[in-house]
Amino acid sequence: MYNTELPTRTELPTTHQLIRSTLIALGAAAVLLVTVILPAEYAVDPTGAGRVLGLTQMGEIKQQLAAEAEADAAITIAAAGTVPEAQAEESVPSEEANEPSAPVSEQSAPAWRDEVLLTLAPGQAAEIKLVMKQGEAAGYDWVVDRGHVNSDLHGDGTSGQSTSYRKGRAEQGDSGKLTAAFDGSHGWFWRNRSDVSVTIRLRTNGTYSELKRVV
Repeated sequence: MYNTELPTRTELPTTHQLIRSTLIALGAAAVLLVTVILPAEYAVDPTGAGRVLGLTQMGEIKQQLAAEAEADAAITIAAAGTVPEAQAEESVPSEEANEPSAPVSEQSAPAWRDEVLLTLAPGQAAEIKLVMKQGEAAGYDWVVDRGHVNSDLHGDGTSGQSTSYRKGRAEQGDSGKLTAAFDGSHGWFWRNRSDVSVTIRLRTNGTYSELKRVV
């Protein structure tokens, strides 16, 4: 009734062979996880192989897009630290009321180390990072000339860490102080969500070894 012959006991794999095959499969899966999947999906690259293969950069972009999607879904509008125009006018002494007052960002950060201008078309994105060590601090101020952008101030560690310091939606600017939570690259990801081209002016000072554009 059955045409298939059952294997003999000698043809079946031994327990030792099964254990060996299982260990080999687990080892291969672990290598793929560390060198391919983690860098490509989560920008976590403990071995450094992912960055050599270009997978870590892919993972960083995926994480940035995921962070932006969360920011788009959040119902938060507002830039922390932005001073209303009426309040800024009231702070000017009466004897200087007829003189033009300096922008708030210039008053709070009189000396800037670096200044970057980025022009983004509608839907276009850009990312600027500061290379910092844990505990180092940098002051910053960024504004757009018109329209608005979504922003994500975050950090990527040299040992695979990642964190988000703040996120914003439909913003026209932000200023403050960035303190590195760990050694690595810390900075801003912007995407132009308005229907016009915008120019972002970023100014920074403080303790960092390098300012670089990533995207």
